[in-house]
Amino acid sequence: MESIPTGERVVIGEDFNEHVGEGNRGDEEVMGKFGVKERNLEGQMVVDFAKRMDMAVVNTYFQKREEHRVTYKSGGRRTQVDYILCRRGNLKEISDCKVVVGESVARQHRMVVCRMTLMVCKKKRSKTENKTKWWKLKKKECCEEFRQKMRQALGGQVVLPDDWETTAEVIRETGRKVLGVSSGRRKDDKETWWWNEEVQDSIQRKRLAKKKWDMDRTEENRQEYKELQRRVKREVSKAKQKAYDELYTRLDTREGEKDLYRLARQRDRDGKDVQQVRVIKDRDGRVLTREESVQRRWKEYFEELMNEEKEREKRVEGVNSVEQKVDKIRKDKVRKALKRMKSGKEVGPDDIPVEVWKCLGESAVEFLTSLFNRVLESERMPEEW
Repeated sequence: MESIPTGERVVIGEDFNEHVGEGNRGDEEVMGKFGVKERNLEGQMVVDFAKRMDMAVVNTYFQKREEHRVTYKSGGRRTQVDYILCRRGNLKEISDCKVVVGESVARQHRMVVCRMTLMVCKKKRSKTENKTKWWKLKKKECCEEFRQKMRQALGGQVVLPDDWETTAEVIRETGRKVLGVSSGRRKDDKETWWWNEEVQDSIQRKRLAKKKWDMDRTEENRQEYKELQRRVKREVSKAKQKAYDELYTRLDTREGEKDLYRLARQRDRDGKDVQQVRVIKDRDGRVLTREESVQRRWKEYFEELMNEEKEREKRVEGVNSVEQKVDKIRKDKVRKALKRMKSGKEVGPDDIPVEVWKCLGESAVEFLTSLFNRVLESERMPEEW
């Protein structure tokens, strides 16, 4: 607790197994009057903790019937052992705290609900860059149209210009015109990829039937709703099975592998309570939660990691160097390398993926072979690399 900045909100909900008791004489700054029964020694420890940390026992501030204050009920025992604590300065944000009767969250314990109203600042949307939809080149018709537009842009030539800057700019411009651009925002991997129109229509009919039954609770409306419920379950099951069968048949392809990894990522995220952890500790071990402080700490860390000289083992000296003429890169080597490269990878600074070179075929092989050999001879790479 002491490591958390005082400006941060802290709410503690816990089965303390202690009784802070009814009444608050001498402890008005940390609790209200509405506890249950007498305070015990362990309950005094909770009160002392609240005083030391400038916190308040929220349950005790709201006048409720005893039934809505008792958090533990077993046989003839009725008491209050589950408490919610918050910083005293945040008490004004809490409008209610009570026990929900009838809701069982743990054996013999009852659910404690606290209503807290927070002012949330609207987060500025981060800037995104529009991305060319290069993945469309997987479609035969898109690839053919791209090749045709490239030839038109080059004045009818089939051979690419023997200049990286010119060729790269023509490729990027043609890609934007033919394939279009996306918003640049990250698309969530959803496990509803099996969804189809039939399932959508059935669910909509089920919703309407439920609404109809809520308005007019006749046996006929109930039977109609139950029948649609069963039908939706069957159709969802069929749609999922069909989608999984198609996935299994594609597993031997790269596209099938991507679908499988995407599904695994989403299931991994769904199994986590917290998707992203945006906190970090500073040099002194204090927890940083503000975005600016977290970014500043990461910057310090990487500056030290990359710029400070560390002790390292000496490299072996006196190794004989081999000087001989390097053979020119051949077309067949480039052709084989392109064939081995995987599609769907993130583009580099030049914004040209491997799909482009595969689509352009032999003209791309000739261009790249010539370019690589020039780089070897001049020992200079294009600035974009």
